[in-house]
Amino acid sequence: MSEFADATEALGRSLRLEKAARRGSDWYLRYLAVFAAAQLVLVPAVLLGHDTWVMPAALGLYVVAVAGLSVYATRQRSVRRRFGVRHTVTVAVWGLLYAATLALGFTAFPDSAGFTAVAAVVCSVPLAVGAWLERRQGA
Repeated sequence: MSEFADATEALGRSLRLEKAARRGSDWYLRYLAVFAAAQLVLVPAVLLGHDTWVMPAALGLYVVAVAGLSVYATRQRSVRRRFGVRHTVTVAVWGLLYAATLALGFTAFPDSAGFTAVAAVVCSVPLAVGAWLERRQGA
C-alpha cells in the first residue's frame, strides 16, 4: 500500500509542478501583447515622422521597448517546450514584415497615412498571432 501512496504523491507533485509551469509561462503572452501594441504606435511614428524629431524618438523607444522586454523575458522562471523555435519564428516574421513595410513606406508610399495604418496592423499581426497561439496552448 505504501508503494501506491508514494506513486500517488509523486503524481500529485508532478501535476502541481505542471500547473505552476503553465501559470508561470503566461509571461510570454503579455510580452507579445505589449510588443504588438507598440507596433500600432511606433510604426506610424517611424513612417510619418521621418522629417522631424519623431522618427529618432520612435527608434529610441523601440530600443527601450526591446531592451525592457528582453530583461523581462530573462527574468522569467519557466518557458514552454519549443519556446526558442516559436519565439524565433515569431520575431523573424515580424522582422521581415517590419523591414518590408519600412522599405515600401519610405520608397513607394512616403507620407501616406493609409499605408501607414495598414503597415502598423501588418507589423502587429505576427505578434498577435503568437500571443493567441500562446494563450491557446496555455488553456
